[in-house]
Amino acid sequence: MSTHHYRVTNRWTGNLGSGTSAYKAYSRSHELSGEGKIAAIPGSSDPAFRGDPTRYNPEELLVGSLVCHMLWYLHLCADAGVTVLAYRDEPIGTMAEDSAKGGHFTKVVLGPCVTIARGGEAAKARALHESAHEQCFIANSVNFPVTCEPETTFSE
Repeated sequence: MSTHHYRVTNRWTGNLGSGTSAYKAYSRSHELSGEGKIAAIPGSSDPAFRGDPTRYNPEELLVGSLVCHMLWYLHLCADAGVTVLAYRDEPIGTMAEDSAKGGHFTKVVLGPCVTIARGGEAAKARALHESAHEQCFIANSVNFPVTCEPETTFSE
């Protein structure tokens, strides 16, 4: 078994002059960066929690991390001889809040739209989503269901 470690730096940039002297006295702005990365990711909390809507919030980043599915899917298609020409997904994550658990995700639905080369095997392309889902490191790590509802089309 291999072990991998991932390190990022999260730096709060939201001190408006008096730190956290009061709940409304500070910004939730922060930057997520990593050694050797091209750019920092501007973060904040969700606007529902006094966050900046122009910055990514942790919930969006969690949903976005399920791009792991796409990376496995492309790998499996390449190995299986399915030529993918385009891939787009707009996953939707659902979070619930309650007094017992606080905020927690209840599900994420992936909806990849995949274009394959004309003459390719659409059934094989669709089936590979299941294998990709089984391999996705992030989907295997979360405690809520992640489902996939793919759409496959052929190139012109």
